[in-house]
Amino acid sequence: MASTAEAPAKKESNGNSIEPITAFYLFFSANIFSAVFAPIQDCDETFNYWEPAHYLTHGYGRQTWEYAPDYAIRSWLYIGLHAAVAGLRRILPQASKAGEFYFVRYVLAFVCALCQTLLFQVVSGTVHPRIGFFFILALCTSPGNFHASTAFLPSSFAMYAVMLGAAAFMNWRGGLKTLQGIFWFAVAGVLGWPFAAALCAPFLVEEGVLALSGGGESLFEGFLRVARGGVAALLLVIFDGAVNTFFYKKIEVVAWNIVKYNVFSAAENGGGPNLYGTEPWPFYFKNLALNFNIWFVLALAALPLFLLQKIAGTSKKGLVSGMRAVVFLAPFYMWLAIFTLQPHKEERFMYPAYPFLALNAAFALHIVLECIGHATPGTLAGMIPGKLKLVAVLGVFASCFAISGLRIYGVISGYGAPLSIYKPLGGNVVHHDVAAGLADGSIVGGTGDFVCLGKEWYRFPNSFFLPRDMHVKFVRSEFRGLLPGEFSEARTGFGLWSGTWLPATGMNDRNEEDMGKYVDINTCSFLVDTQYPENMRLGRPLPPHEPDYVADTENWEVVTCEPFLDAGNTGFLARALWIPSLDFLPERFQRKWARHCLLKRRAK
Repeated sequence: MASTAEAPAKKESNGNSIEPITAFYLFFSANIFSAVFAPIQDCDETFNYWEPAHYLTHGYGRQTWEYAPDYAIRSWLYIGLHAAVAGLRRILPQASKAGEFYFVRYVLAFVCALCQTLLFQVVSGTVHPRIGFFFILALCTSPGNFHASTAFLPSSFAMYAVMLGAAAFMNWRGGLKTLQGIFWFAVAGVLGWPFAAALCAPFLVEEGVLALSGGGESLFEGFLRVARGGVAALLLVIFDGAVNTFFYKKIEVVAWNIVKYNVFSAAENGGGPNLYGTEPWPFYFKNLALNFNIWFVLALAALPLFLLQKIAGTSKKGLVSGMRAVVFLAPFYMWLAIFTLQPHKEERFMYPAYPFLALNAAFALHIVLECIGHATPGTLAGMIPGKLKLVAVLGVFASCFAISGLRIYGVISGYGAPLSIYKPLGGNVVHHDVAAGLADGSIVGGTGDFVCLGKEWYRFPNSFFLPRDMHVKFVRSEFRGLLPGEFSEARTGFGLWSGTWLPATGMNDRNEEDMGKYVDINTCSFLVDTQYPENMRLGRPLPPHEPDYVADTENWEVVTCEPFLDAGNTGFLARALWIPSLDFLPERFQRKWARHCLLKRRAK
């Protein structure tokens, strides 16, 4: 069997090859599962992306400081693409606002699966069919893909685009596809997240080495290929700038604004992303171990294993393909190193590198299995019966798949309440009278009613879960940072969506609290709150601005409550994985539960 480095030479009919359509069905099934069940993990997804999309489609929504014209660090082209999908669902039969939310997720699941399939196809044909098969396993079974595949986040969008860019650079059949590769990495950086374009670097280095090693004519051709890609990227920047200029009513290059804020603002005025928290260097190692378990370990080991295989091998053939393997493996290490060095860390920052993590892990697993399967007779590995090796390998991966399943179900069962408690308001109902109750007894608020959020403001899924013309508001809690404001609903000046360019009051880029973001609780028709029985049992006092509204039966009645994991009182293992509620388990393995509730103001 050919070594991993020499794999591009040919495919082997060894039963490991999977048809692209089969791969697509596998990817799409995993992604649809995410679309239906994945909780929104990051309030940035809600307020920076879902809410602006809601504004474009329904005329109102919460506005973060990033969308204020003074800062303009979010792309309206990116938001507009998703809003168009939601708008398409509005004109289809049986439309509802919650239906628009899930329809966008279904489309994201499809697009993600398509990109994954295209990269899988190139990996199988260019590297090795078995590595392609392991690539499917790594993504379809990982909690990381469950989180990232259908998230409405630029880092997820960048993940889709870098897969297309990598597939273009990796596929040399029919000639080099530098233009396509650069274009898709530009899409990742301009429409998605600017830093994701850096993942293109190893492939451009490979292009440079090829051009330099081929002499004058090859150098000129390489320059032309890169220049064409650069022109395509520039045209994309111009198009994105034109769209954002329409919305902000001034010339803006959003990708540059993002880089300027994240890289230079901290040095200039002490601001920047570090205002929103910093983490120690092991953060991503712990997070990736949790979301990919053995696949992360294999991904880290990929390059050392490959180099050991090359050093131990007797064949000197395949030097170029060996260099290509290093290029394929490099993006994951580069991304992990860069973001480990950054003080401000968030799980979503790793999303663009997830396909490369899966590719590295697939490389490493292929090398390990090849080593085990072809051990030299007389060595320790060679003396172990083949069936025993197979049982051991299957046992390890069955355990890892089980851990991944427990992780995914643990997240769904623990944090899924915010996606369900708003159902009684009627946001998922097709065409109803907002002033009346529904036939099934569900409660529907009147036009203009306020649904208020206190300490649970960051768990709000988005306004697609509220009926038309019902607004979300904030009451003061112990949080002292800057809460989102509201897009202006004024209709003035030339063009639509005036709220995108009208000056926004009470906004700043220093995360300083603005008292204008709060309403009096007496104006609230509904309130969302979480009750923590474990804190009550332990006699812990409540913060002054966070009373137990659920227990205030004089002013509020419970519409519905859903179990919500009390992470603060639950041990690490029970937080990380689903563990059944069994009385004989030690306390540290017991999951503690809160009640996430929708409350309605009692009539006086």
